[in-house]
Amino acid sequence: MELANILRDAARAEALPRFRRLDASMVTTKTSAIDLVTEADVATEEAIKAAVTQWMPEALFVGEESVAADPALLGRLADADLAVVVDPIDGTANYAAGLPLFATMAAVVSKGETIAGIIYDPMGDDWMIAEKGSGAWLRRPNGEAVRINVAQKLPMAEMVGTASVGFMPPESRAEVLGNAIKVRMIVNYRVAGHEYRTFASGHTQFVCFNKLMPWDHLAGVLISQEAGAFAARLDGQPYLPHHVDGGLLVAIDRDSWDELRREVFTY
Repeated sequence: MELANILRDAARAEALPRFRRLDASMVTTKTSAIDLVTEADVATEEAIKAAVTQWMPEALFVGEESVAADPALLGRLADADLAVVVDPIDGTANYAAGLPLFATMAAVVSKGETIAGIIYDPMGDDWMIAEKGSGAWLRRPNGEAVRINVAQKLPMAEMVGTASVGFMPPESRAEVLGNAIKVRMIVNYRVAGHEYRTFASGHTQFVCFNKLMPWDHLAGVLISQEAGAFAARLDGQPYLPHHVDGGLLVAIDRDSWDELRREVFTY
C-alpha cells in the first residue's frame, strides 16, 4: 500500500492541478506527433522517484521520463535485484487533450520477475493492485477492496477487446484490421492502464499491443494474470520485464488466446 499511496500523492500534487491547464509551452513531442511529454509527466515522476528513493533506496528506479533522459537505464532492468518501474502519466495524449482518461502506474520487479503492480486512476481516485499469487483487487477511495476477475468465455464473434494498431508494423495494420470483422468490436483508448483495468475487471475479452515498454505493461499484465487471464508474447513465450518487442496478447484464457492469435492477430 505504501507504493500506491506514493502514486496517489504524486498524481494529486502534480498531475491533477495541471490537468486542462496546460499551454503549448508545457507539451513537447518525443519520437512522433502521438508520443508526447508534458510538464506534468516530468513533475509527477520526479515526485514519485523522490518518495520511492526514500522508501526503497536499494531499488533501481526505472521511470518513463528517466529512461528518455538516460536510455541506458532500461538495460539495467533485467539484472536488477529489485526495481520499481513507473509511468507517471499513462495516456499522455489524452491528458494533454483534456480527456479524463489517464493513469499513474508502477510495478515492482525482483530478479527479472514482476511481483507487484498498481494502476491508479487519478480521476476516480481508486486503483487496481496485485501481488503475485494474491489475486487482483480494486481498492476504492473509502478503503474497500473488491476482488476482480476476467470475463467469462465467449464465442470469438461476440468478443470485445482493445488493440493498439498504431504501433504495429505498417504492413500488418491492414491485415489485423481486416481480421477484426471476426470479433464483435476492437477499440483503443490510447491508455494502456485503462485498457488493462477494463479487461481485468471483466468488461472485455482481450488486449493486444505491439510496443512493449515495461512501464506500460508490467502492472497491467500482472493484474490481468492474477485476475485469471493468459498472457504471452505473440510467439507464445512468456512476457518478461526486459522485453521491449515481440508483441503481446492477453486474453481471458489460453483457448481464447490461441483462437485470437490464429484468426485475428496474425501478423
